Formats: sequence, C-alpha cells, structure tokens
Amino acid sequence: MEPKLTCSATVPEMFSKLMPTIAENRSMIDALFDDVDIMLHREFQNAENPSLRFCVYFSDGVSDSMLIGEEVIKPLILASNLSQDSGLYLAVRDHVELVGDMKESQDMQEIVEAITYGDTLLLVEGFDTGILISSKNFNLRGISEPEGEKVLLGPREGFNEGLMTNLSMLRRRLRTYHLKFKLDQLGRQTKTGICVAYLDHIVNPALLDELMSRLEKIDIDGVLDSEYIAEFIAEGSALGFRTVGATERPDVVAGRLLEGRIAVFVDGSPVVLTLPYLFVENFHSSEDYYMGNLYATYARLLRLLSFFFAITVPAFFIVIVGYHHELLPPGLIFSFTSARQNVPLPAAIECFLMLLLFDILRETGIRTPGYVGQAVGFVGGIVIGQSAVEANLIAAPMVIVVAFAGICIIMIPRLTMASLAARYGTLLMASLFGLPGFILALFVVAVHVLRLKSFSVPMCLTMEQLSREPRQDSFVRASWPKMMTRLESLSENRVRVRPKPTDSDGGTEDA
Repeated sequence: MEPKLTCSATVPEMFSKLMPTIAENRSMIDALFDDVDIMLHREFQNAENPSLRFCVYFSDGVSDSMLIGEEVIKPLILASNLSQDSGLYLAVRDHVELVGDMKESQDMQEIVEAITYGDTLLLVEGFDTGILISSKNFNLRGISEPEGEKVLLGPREGFNEGLMTNLSMLRRRLRTYHLKFKLDQLGRQTKTGICVAYLDHIVNPALLDELMSRLEKIDIDGVLDSEYIAEFIAEGSALGFRTVGATERPDVVAGRLLEGRIAVFVDGSPVVLTLPYLFVENFHSSEDYYMGNLYATYARLLRLLSFFFAITVPAFFIVIVGYHHELLPPGLIFSFTSARQNVPLPAAIECFLMLLLFDILRETGIRTPGYVGQAVGFVGGIVIGQSAVEANLIAAPMVIVVAFAGICIIMIPRLTMASLAARYGTLLMASLFGLPGFILALFVVAVHVLRLKSFSVPMCLTMEQLSREPRQDSFVRASWPKMMTRLESLSENRVRVRPKPTDSDGGTEDA
C-alpha cells in the first residue's frame, strides 16, 4: 500500500484538555514535546504567598524571552494580595494584561499551535484553563523592493515573509472599512496561516464563494509557499499559462482589489496570489500606472510583440530555410545558403540544440548569485556562439535568430514557461510539416489561450464582451480620467469613480 500524502497532526485524545494541576499539565506537554529541546518552561511562585504556583511554556527563538520575564514572570512573583480563591484566576490575568493580546484556552490542540508559533502558555495551579499570551519575536527580512518587479517610478516597497506585516502594508493603502480579511490555516503539519483579502462592496460574491470552496478542499501536510495553494486552486493549462496572478508589490495588490479581485496571503511567503487573472495582465507592469499612458501603451505592445516573436521566429526561420526559399529575396537566400554550406547538421536540429543551449545559459545566469550570474550568461553566450560559428558547427544566422527569441522571452517573465512550451511545439510542427504545420501550431496556441479561464471567468474577452464592456486598461492604457468602469464579470460595482450628485440630490457623495 502506498503511503498517504497527508498525516494527522491532531493532539491525541488523552491529551485533549488541560488539567487542574501544574504537574499533570507538565506531564502532558512534556510528552507531546519529547525531544524538543527548544520548548522551554519555568515554574515559579509568588514571593508573598509561596503556595501560589505558576508555570510558563514558550518556544525559544520564536518567543520574546525578555517580554516573558519582565511582563509575565516578574509581575506575578512581586504581586501582592493574591489569595487561593475563586478570584485568583482573574487577578492573575489582570497582572499580565499589559503584554497585549491574551486568550484563555483549555483546548490542547489550540495551545500546541499557539506556543509553537511564538506565544506563551501561562498555567495557574488549581485551574484547568491556561492563558495564551502573545510573545512572538520573529526575525523577518526587511521591507525592500522586489528583485523581480523593480520600477523606475512608483513605490519601492515589497512584501516580506511576515503575514501581519504584509497585511499592514495593504491596510495602509486601503483605509476603508470595506477591506475585509479572513484568516484561516492550511497544512496538517505546518498549520500555515493564510488570509483572504477583498473589498466587500466591489467583489463578486460568486467568485469569493468559489475561492473559499476550493481552499476548503486543500488537504496536504504542509504549505510552505503561496505556489502550493496556486496549484490547488488554479485551472490547469497544458502549455503552462498562469491562471492565478502573483505579485510581491503592495500597490499592485491594492490596485487589483479596487478592480474587484481577491488576494490570498500566505504566512512565510512574500508572493501574494490575486484572482481572477486576465491574460492581458501578463503584459502589464506596475510602472505603467506611474508614467504617461502613451508610453505605457507602447511598452505593453512591445511586450505583446515579444511574446509573439518568442514563439514564432525560430519556427518561421526553419520554415523558410528548410521548405520555402521563395519567400525571401534572392540576395537573402544566397546569404543564408552560403552561411550554411559548411554546417553538418540540419537546420531544425541545429535550432533545437541552440535553443536548448541558450536556455541552459539563461538558467545558469539566474541561479548563479549576484553579478557573476549576469557575467556567465553574457560571456558564455558570446564565447560559445562565436566559437561554434568559427568551427562551422552552426550558422551565423541561427545565432541571431536564437538570441533574438531568447531576448524576447526575457521581456515577458510571467510567460516564460508558456513561451517555452509554445515555442518548442511550434518549432517541432514547422520542422516536420513546414508552413502548414507552423500555421496549425499557431492556431492550437491561439485556441488554447482563448479557452483559458480563471475561476470560471474567461481570461480573454470575447468580441461581445468587448462591445459590452469596453476595456480602458488592456493592451492600451487610457488616461486616468477615462478609466471609469470595472469589468462586470469581476465586480458587482462597475463604477470605479462615482460622479458627484447634482444640487438636486442634496449635496455630494463619497466614492
């Protein structure tokens, strides 16, 4: 029998509840955390009345030991007028209330999850209820600009691995009571915190219900990154197109929430998922909204052309060289023929090998840290390409074609996987069947893109939708005064900025 992918992480039934004595509770907790040397505890008593005994449990490294000592242990040791009666528990709680967030609990499952996440458990002799005190002290990466989403204009903030830090950055941008946060946990072993964020007066309730339904069906031992969730909730794509958005920028998330989207935050990951996701977003950049609309439109069209060239140029070159010389002027045909006369390999195999070599160099440059990776990529490409041409292993025009297609892929990082799959598929069909195979492959890619959906929302708008919902923010970005509506399929409230009422309406109304 194959092992299951998920295992239960619940506390055994015999340890489900706290007991009235510290000795019994210590026995249970020590049994649960056997061989966990960083799970620390300390027993102490009140200086005025030694019969009043207490015990704290906390996890070293993720809890603030200074806070525990100064705000929990010290006040209880020095407290006066504490007596062993029914009011003792309330008195103890009052003495440690300065630490901030506190919660009472008898459930051992809840207690285990809390103290492993940095909280402190306070036990009082004679009571079967513990006090969970917030004492988290994580070392997090500082807020900095995301390496993969750098801009010349606009905010330079990026999310980090702290869930509450990320939520605070979003809250600072959307100061409205309509911004809702729904917290939950995923992962039987990791108990990873997640948060679903949306604007309740804009979001489509059907989309929200669909997301919550898909999240409830996730059953896995651990969630270590937002991509784990993306693969569970996203619609599949045979060519690797993303159907769920991902970003590390707070301004991008805020902008998408204002369009009626939903964001999913994952504790421990700086990448936030946004949905539904439209195909045109692959060619957007957050910088498009911080510069003139004319230049933003020009940049988007360049990215669209780069995607088209990345998947078609190598295949079309093989069609011309191998099957249809008549498509080129005689002078250019002679130049290509003379460049290839000493090359031993067929053009199709030569193209496949060069594309594979370019992908190896690109991956090497990405995985190698710092400026060394960039140097390896550039120097490796120049040296290997020049040496291969001089040794008559490849033709010079092939180097130009492969380098141009590779640069085009770098222009569209969100479509890297999809571009590679479509490029190799198109190249294979063109190599086997010539121009008909090339056209058929492009047709298959186009149909696949048109059929993509993100949470049942078509990623590409049909002609009917375009006529009913004119896009002011697609491949062409209109100026801000003209972007007045949201997509009906994404939002209940289509109006982006409500016009001010006339005097007969009795004043003005906030947006």
